[in-house]
Amino acid sequence: QQVSERFKKREFVLETAEEINGNVYTNYAKMQLVQNKCEIIDNYKLGDMIKVNFNIKGNKWERDGNVNYITNLDAWRIESAQQPSNSSQPASPAYTNMNTGGNTGANDNYNPSPESVDDLPF
Repeated sequence: QQVSERFKKREFVLETAEEINGNVYTNYAKMQLVQNKCEIIDNYKLGDMIKVNFNIKGNKWERDGNVNYITNLDAWRIESAQQPSNSSQPASPAYTNMNTGGNTGANDNYNPSPESVDDLPF
């Protein structure tokens, strides 16, 4: 989408699912690619398992005395999350994260304690 003469973006939705206490919760995160990154998703199709590296960007704006905030998830790298069948990776931790895609950030090994996980759907 060409937003202006100098700015373009492309949006996509990343679906993730995780199992918590025997229940599977599905989450949908709208992400965007901007400027020269708009084409990096062209090699993937709907249903592919991907790993997404992104930055969280936020803006504050005011209209009619009301302050609003907008948060964007700006993807800057996308790669396949498919594991080779002869992988020699260690076994998964007790907390199973069944992401169909993912993100990397400051804490790639985040494993919440059972006490910090609630059963609210949001």
